[in-house]
Amino acid sequence: MQAIWRVIAAIPPGRVASYGQLAALAGLPRGARQVARALRHAPAELGLPWHRVIAVNGRIAIPAASSGYKTQIRRLRAEGVVVKAGRVDMRVYRWAPRLDELLWGPLPDLPEGVRGD
Repeated sequence: MQAIWRVIAAIPPGRVASYGQLAALAGLPRGARQVARALRHAPAELGLPWHRVIAVNGRIAIPAASSGYKTQIRRLRAEGVVVKAGRVDMRVYRWAPRLDELLWGPLPDLPEGVRGD
């Protein structure tokens, strides 16, 4: 579970990832259900950005009638993610991490030209 938690923790604000994508990044191909299980069992003190995890088709996977659904949409929108009818456009908001980002975490904001972009 810790490998999954580490990958979830690395999703940057304004980006989303699918359960299956996170499983693959954690070294568990076809482990989407394991990601869901790891999220359910994650200690609150980890502060994981659970709201950035959605279904592969961009759909919010939490039942629409739940308070979690509304919370997830609110949090995503607060980060600038457009949510329409319970869906996020994966072509726009899907997280595509670089290897260094997975190994070391997101790069800090540095002056232009210092990062080598």
